[in-house]
Amino acid sequence: MLANQIISTGLQCLGTPYVFNAPSFQTDSFVGVPISFDQIKKGDLLFFTTRERKNRQGLSRMGHVAIYIGQDQMFHTYRQGKKVLISELNSYWKKSFIGAKRVL
Repeated sequence: MLANQIISTGLQCLGTPYVFNAPSFQTDSFVGVPISFDQIKKGDLLFFTTRERKNRQGLSRMGHVAIYIGQDQMFHTYRQGKKVLISELNSYWKKSFIGAKRVL
């Protein structure tokens, strides 16, 4: 399954330092089918807002992207000086969730 291959590749990046900053408002890399939170599957991209962006509209509201790896977990990195890690998709992240896309 392609999602498992992507997750496996991502797991090889655990501990890799975060590189700041993806180009703003770049959406062509994330063409896919929008899905609701209750439909997410392995390999789906999860989009979140941040404290600084939560009151913005449209694309400028998006401040974080992660890959869902199943069992309420995702891998991502989120700050310069941090490394790629696995996080639980807990209440903090669920509160910041603004959408998901299936690109596979």
